[in-house]
Amino acid sequence: MVNILLGYLLVVNLFLFCLMGFDKYRAIHHGWRVPEAHLLGLAMLGGGLGGFIASRLFHHKTRKIYFTLAFALGMLELLIVLWWLVFKGGI
Repeated sequence: MVNILLGYLLVVNLFLFCLMGFDKYRAIHHGWRVPEAHLLGLAMLGGGLGGFIASRLFHHKTRKIYFTLAFALGMLELLIVLWWLVFKGGI
């Protein structure tokens, strides 16, 4: 169970990071964009750290406060899950 949860968190963060980079590329080249709801949803599902790092690295979605809040909430969820795994789950 622990490995599955850690794997999920790794995948969702990496996926959101890559998706943010792709969306920034498409924004520069005036192509099809990833819907903001998808980016926000992934952030809320535990991908906040990946989204936060991507937003700073790619300078993408940094002016939109709701993205900052979604990334913060996603990082809080990540910290809570990691705390639970360490102190209650027996890592």
